[in-house]
Amino acid sequence: MSDDGQPEPGRGYRQGPVLLRGQQIPTTTSDQRLLSRPEGGASWLHDDPWRVMRIQSEFVEGFGALAEVGPAVSVFGSARTRADEPAYALAVDVARLLVEAGYAVITGGGPGIMEAANRGAKEADGLSIGLGIELPFEQGMNDWVDLGVNFRYFFARKTMFVKYSEGFIVLPGGFGTLDELFEALTLVQTHKVVEFPIVLVGREHWQGLLDWISGPVVSAGLISPVDPDLIKVVDTAEEAVDIVVRRGVELRRREEEAVAEAEAAQEAAQASTDES
Repeated sequence: MSDDGQPEPGRGYRQGPVLLRGQQIPTTTSDQRLLSRPEGGASWLHDDPWRVMRIQSEFVEGFGALAEVGPAVSVFGSARTRADEPAYALAVDVARLLVEAGYAVITGGGPGIMEAANRGAKEADGLSIGLGIELPFEQGMNDWVDLGVNFRYFFARKTMFVKYSEGFIVLPGGFGTLDELFEALTLVQTHKVVEFPIVLVGREHWQGLLDWISGPVVSAGLISPVDPDLIKVVDTAEEAVDIVVRRGVELRRREEEAVAEAEAAQEAAQASTDES
């Protein structure tokens, strides 16, 4: 099965560093056990502290694996997309252009759009990264991933997507893709992260959602009128990558200016101290 339950030849169930097959595959995931309500007794008082150590190890492993990947962009989209569909070829082109622009490509490591983006990155001789997740059915990292990290917990995996990406390019997808899209939007809107670019590819697919956000959601005062501007929508791989590249140049310029200002302020303060 694929990472959203679609038929896909399995090559093993990953549970952190452990590979399970056949009858060894559990019926629940680590996320399910973490989020389930305790039924009777207080065993959770003993189980959850140990679970915290496991969560900590996931962050340590993720940070260690990804710390030196350099500039990277996350590409999201449906696991159900077939290799003969236009969106698959579009994702390959997006990844290839990202590599040519100097970026590594990060995906969820599964089939469909994820596989296409990893394929585009690898075929362009770039760094192809997959961040897998433990799910209640067999699934494996796609064959185009060069650097793969498997996670038990969705929140640890999501942290890696955001921490090591300079932008999100989102192709047509379902609930998982929407989850990733709106998490990124929320982090940017609330200034929890730098305003990295969020680009939707495929205007026909996304236009209904954009109309709803810009219409009823804005009209009801549920978001600010400027919030829809956080999303860019395009139809081609070239447009998507161009937005990411231009935004990256702008953010690096701002960072350099901020560093220069801080250094100048420090020098001025030191000079004032020396005079006194």
